[in-house]
Formats: sequence, C-alpha cells, structure tokens
Amino acid sequence: MKEQVQEIINEIRPNLQADGGDIELVDVTEDGIVKVRLRGACSGCPGAAMTLKMGVERVLKARIPEVKSVENVG
Repeated sequence: MKEQVQEIINEIRPNLQADGGDIELVDVTEDGIVKVRLRGACSGCPGAAMTLKMGVERVLKARIPEVKSVENVG
C-alpha cells in the first residue's frame, strides 16, 4: 500500500509545489494511517489542515479504500 500512496502523492505534489509548498510521505501504518510532512509554504500555512483533509486525504481515500486518515507529522 505504501507504494500506491507514494504514487498518488507524486501526482499531488506539483499542485502544492506550484504554491511554494511540498509534501513528503513519512510512513503508512498497518491500520491505514498515512503520515506525511508538509514543507515549504505548506508548513506554516493556515490552510494546510484543509489542504491535507479535503485534498490529500480525500484523493487517497477515494483511490485506496484502506486509507483511514492522513496526518501531518511536521
């Protein structure tokens, strides 16, 4: 599953990079928690939580049903 998550994150990254941010996959737990690190402009952005939940998490859950949630581990 980690490889699938990485592929999708690689598809999402250009959108974040266009706004000066970035995302890095840290881990995928056995119970479906995806841990990421937001970097660049995303790390201090007030909208980062919304981007994470409404963007990244929504896409991952839609394409990989085993994903339960996405967390920023800083």
